[in-house]
Amino acid sequence: MTETSAPNESAKITANREMLLDAQKRGGWAVLGVFTRLSGPGWLQSAITLGGGSLAGSLFLGVLGGTSLMWLQLLAITMGVVMLSAISYVTLSTGQRPFPAINRHINPVLGWGWLIATMMANIIWCMPQFSLCFAALQENLVGKSVGNSLGSKLAVSAVILAATFTVVMMNLKQGIGAKIFDLVLKTLVGMIVICFFGVVVYLSLEGTLDWGKILMGFIPNFSQLNQPTGDVAGLVAGLPESLQQFWTGRIVPEQRAVMIAAAATAVGINMTFLLPYSMLNRGWDKPFRGLARFDLSTGMAIPYVLVTSCVVIASASSFHAVIDDSLASTDPAVMSSSDYFKGVQPILAARLEYDLGSEAYQAMSEQEQLAAMANLSPEEKRIATSLVRRDAFQLSKSLAPLLGEDNANYVFGLGIFGMGFSTIIILMLINGYAFCELLGIKQGGWGFVVGCLIAGLAGAAWPMIWDGPAKLWLAILASSFGALLLPIAYFTFFLMMNNRDLMGDEKPKGGSMAIWNILMVMAIIVALAAAVTAVIEKASDPKAGWLVISVTIGYLVLVVLGFVLKSKAPATAK
Repeated sequence: MTETSAPNESAKITANREMLLDAQKRGGWAVLGVFTRLSGPGWLQSAITLGGGSLAGSLFLGVLGGTSLMWLQLLAITMGVVMLSAISYVTLSTGQRPFPAINRHINPVLGWGWLIATMMANIIWCMPQFSLCFAALQENLVGKSVGNSLGSKLAVSAVILAATFTVVMMNLKQGIGAKIFDLVLKTLVGMIVICFFGVVVYLSLEGTLDWGKILMGFIPNFSQLNQPTGDVAGLVAGLPESLQQFWTGRIVPEQRAVMIAAAATAVGINMTFLLPYSMLNRGWDKPFRGLARFDLSTGMAIPYVLVTSCVVIASASSFHAVIDDSLASTDPAVMSSSDYFKGVQPILAARLEYDLGSEAYQAMSEQEQLAAMANLSPEEKRIATSLVRRDAFQLSKSLAPLLGEDNANYVFGLGIFGMGFSTIIILMLINGYAFCELLGIKQGGWGFVVGCLIAGLAGAAWPMIWDGPAKLWLAILASSFGALLLPIAYFTFFLMMNNRDLMGDEKPKGGSMAIWNILMVMAIIVALAAAVTAVIEKASDPKAGWLVISVTIGYLVLVVLGFVLKSKAPATAK
């Protein structure tokens, strides 16, 4: 008997199970109808993966690589769905909570590392979501009247915390509250999808999109980790060799970092924790395994691919290797009047220092420097605009042709606010589950509430923490440990799926097991490549490199030690 099939199980869960079993007997449209009606955990995953990180990642992918990097997020979400399907299969087949199951059957170091990394990610990444909501209110929805003081930020954040906490509590009990919760999440995700999908449809009708080129962008090209791509690649190739080296040296590290960040936002370490616990909380078990895969595909993967692809297309159309006539001008006064100039100025200055030497460039007057920048070729200026780290809110300009500037600003603000708001809800929800496991207590009740509030209160305190000097250290520590743990979590799920003591007769066999293993190994390789690249990038940071290296080596040593001790445990027991 599973944990979710206790004698006091609610009549609602029993009715859902009977409805599902009956539909599976009838097959066809009956199954699809029940799957659609009972879906939910996949939409929770969608609500967290469609956050500010995925928006910013998609925006920068389009700015840097045009539509040539469309494959990246498709590959990341596909591999993520494979591994989330695996952990859902294990959880629903055994009825066991994953954290104690990992500690008992696999390696307690993996279990505790998974839990700690999840809670770190929840607490730290809740802060920028509150910041994102505040920025959406200030920049797009309410205006500067919300104020910009510490008190204003804390007051607005307190209101957001109260609202998100209320929604989380509605999800504790299966009933009308949970239905409203699901409806709110589906509405928010749907609004975001429609918003950006509409832009792409408009641009397509206007004839400004090259769909052949866009579809080619879905073909994986791993060489893009080491060389420029998109229109920028052609611009660089047309320059003298010495300048090719300069621009390649500027583009590739930036492009690689954006690719890693964009891939990392598809499935985070805390998302792997959310799924099994949200399913157990709903009373799902073996008959729900097909529903789980359907839910992940329709509730998470499809919205994610649609939104991120549309954002990449819209940002590529608006920002990739694009300059205005003012920036292209050789007149310093005209060039400096361009909206692009402030962003490209330090990049063009670095280009001149590379060519003239730092001392010679610094010896020039400001007017001479501007004149030298103005005389650079339009091709180099176009490359420079693709390196500017634009604010995600600038993407609202790409909605203007469809909605008009004022409406675009408002609709985009609603989408941004919805992303941040829904992500806060899910981060709090995950932390509630994780905190209960940390204390070893039953899911729900006071432990769940405290866990939710820990993440929520930390997030609401963002003006005092995230805006300060601690932001760099928190971001580096969380992203490094999370990047390291994701392939390890995937490897753990692989071991769970292949562990007969844990799975018993539910362990897949024959061709089914071979397909599962091939797909899981591919997902592990992709996640490991991203993790190694991310850790190497962060290890080179002069301020925090030692921290990244220490955490990585220390944890890997503990993992090996955990396997050694686990292998000796049976012999000792005998």
